[in-house]
Amino acid sequence: MAKKKGKEKEEKVKQEKASPKPEESKKEAAPQQEPKGEFIPIYFMGKKYMVPATVTIMKAIEYAGYRFIRGCGCRGGICGACGTVYRLPGSYKINVGLACQTVIEPDMYLTQIPFFPANKARYDIDEEKADISTILDKYPEIARCVSCNTCTKACPQDLEVMDYVQAALQGNIERAAKLSFECIMCGLCASRCPAEIVQYNIGILCRRLYSKHMMKKAQHLSDRLKEIDEGKFDGDMEKMKKMGTEELEKAYAERDIEPV
Repeated sequence: MAKKKGKEKEEKVKQEKASPKPEESKKEAAPQQEPKGEFIPIYFMGKKYMVPATVTIMKAIEYAGYRFIRGCGCRGGICGACGTVYRLPGSYKINVGLACQTVIEPDMYLTQIPFFPANKARYDIDEEKADISTILDKYPEIARCVSCNTCTKACPQDLEVMDYVQAALQGNIERAAKLSFECIMCGLCASRCPAEIVQYNIGILCRRLYSKHMMKKAQHLSDRLKEIDEGKFDGDMEKMKKMGTEELEKAYAERDIEPV
């Protein structure tokens, strides 16, 4: 019985320690200060929100109380995960952009499409030929292209999407690969294509074919891989693992940089 009372007393002390003082509760309950500056209305998923002006779509949605679980990605305009479509007042035009880069405008109606459904061909790049037959075999819908240029207008990277699709259709794999090099695979081009072509998947197929079968092999890369396999840098790696943050920063700042 004494043990039980002692235990109850101990638990009570723990609870009292965990419970905040009245002043602390008051402090925690204090409302957060609203950001200064102008607020403007936007409509997200059909509902109106007042959000700070001059912020990006992504920040505006978060300010409105939404938490991103998917479709936020890098937040730096690189990964293409936050594709967004929107309309502005008095305009019939559908606009597109990345939520992490596009700044909000008053009364914009918007919604995110973090993934646009698209067929993706399966292939072994080692077994494929770098010519038009591979493109038509994997993505025969490319022949439906009507050169409307809608895909180019939808690209947040300002790529000449229609041009690389036409290059692929003509069997010019190198040109298609180079024109699509900066594609971030957001899928906005495919979402707007009346011919239902998956432009970004065609682009990455061309880049893979070009790099595997057409591009000149980099000898310096082969040499470096061989050095790694032979353990040339094992000692340096072990040394770096034992360095502190300041030592690593100093070593990075003083490193030898290869000439461009």
